[in-house]
Amino acid sequence: MRVYLFLLLLSAAVTFLTTPAVRLLARRAGAMTAVRARDMHDVVTPRWGGVAMLLGVTAAMLVASRVPFLEGLFEDSGQPWAILVAGALVCLLGAADDKWDLDWLTKLAGQILAAVLLAWQGVQLVSLPINGVMLLSPRGALILTVLVVVVSMNAVNFVDGLDGLAAGVMAIGGTAFFIYAYLLTRTASATDFSSLAALVTAILIGACLGFLPHNLDRARIFMGDSGSMLLGLLLATSTITVTGQVDPARLSGADVFGQFLPILLPIGVMFVPFLDFALAVVRRIGSGKSPFHADALHLHHRLLALGHSKRGAVLIMYTWTVVVCVGLLLPVFLDVRTSVAFWVIGGGFALAVTIGPLTRLLKRSRKEPADAQH
Repeated sequence: MRVYLFLLLLSAAVTFLTTPAVRLLARRAGAMTAVRARDMHDVVTPRWGGVAMLLGVTAAMLVASRVPFLEGLFEDSGQPWAILVAGALVCLLGAADDKWDLDWLTKLAGQILAAVLLAWQGVQLVSLPINGVMLLSPRGALILTVLVVVVSMNAVNFVDGLDGLAAGVMAIGGTAFFIYAYLLTRTASATDFSSLAALVTAILIGACLGFLPHNLDRARIFMGDSGSMLLGLLLATSTITVTGQVDPARLSGADVFGQFLPILLPIGVMFVPFLDFALAVVRRIGSGKSPFHADALHLHHRLLALGHSKRGAVLIMYTWTVVVCVGLLLPVFLDVRTSVAFWVIGGGFALAVTIGPLTRLLKRSRKEPADAQH
């Protein structure tokens, strides 16, 4: 655990310290976010925050490859290096989009290339975590792997619309996934606690935490597509390396929930981005537009329309992420009754703070006619 925490802090420190230099570079290169009608910011802001994240991820990966505890992960396969190369590829692709606003087809082609690279090096879905059931044919497994990686990258990109939102959601969700991945590893072996999923997730959390101080309320820099696609790819690869690699039934005997958790938890981690992504795709296709056509109807736009402040909308989406992730993890540690109680209380609290402005508005609208009669 201490090694993972050290790498997390290293990723955070490098990201935090290099972000000011990257911000200056983005200004000089003209990689700036203009103020558009659908945007939430009111000043021109540099992008390329993902480049600083990539530097943090790279530094942590290089150090990890020299740590005796983890060096076996790098010697036994090329998967860690494939993840780093694919991450660099999508980060640079995103940086180019942040600068020149690439068309969606070019971005999609680059995302697919990165996903294929991962699959070629063995970072690929091979079986469901249910008694080692084979998932699909090799070709089907490749297609599904590419789909998971591409959807994850675009989901994080879709939710990146308010200061600190995407980085905070990914840090919270990544923490939940790290706990689960580490627990799986400890259960599978009494001596070797090294895990590629835990390593990648710890580094991802560090990159998010290192970037957040520069990106919170009144952000001085945005992560841009370079950051959102990098984070999406890292979480997708963590999920893929866990799924089918360790029998999760060992966590709780023959418990069915324990066997499905490797599928459910990543969905929970990405609950907010996936929900926003799915709603946006349905909405845009339903109106005859491209799924990549930008609009001002994302979840954070709707929260603002309800009357929440920008900071309040971010905190609400943090809250939903915590509720879903903790709710999915609790059955591993506690009994079903306690887990259900958490879902009821946590979900009720999250729903109450979400619709709070709406209920106040309804009460006010009812009160006004009564006051007018007097």
